[in-house]
Amino acid sequence: MNVTEIKPGMPTAANLPKTTDAQLQNEYNYILAENFTKKLLDKGLISVDEFNKIMAKNKEVFSPFFARI
Repeated sequence: MNVTEIKPGMPTAANLPKTTDAQLQNEYNYILAENFTKKLLDKGLISVDEFNKIMAKNKEVFSPFFARI
C-alpha cells in the first residue's frame, strides 16, 4: 500500500470544482458520440482521417471535461 502525504495547496476532492448536470450530460453525449464514431471506423464506413476530424468536432460541440485530462 502506498501512502501519500497531503500538503497545503495540493488538489483534493474537497477543493475540486463541482460538476453541473449540464457538464455531466455533455460528458455522456461525448462518450456516446465517441463510441458511435468508433463503430463506424471499425466497420470501415469512415477513414481514420474522417474519424479524427469527427472526434475533433465532437470535442468542440460537447466540451467534455474528462477528454481534456
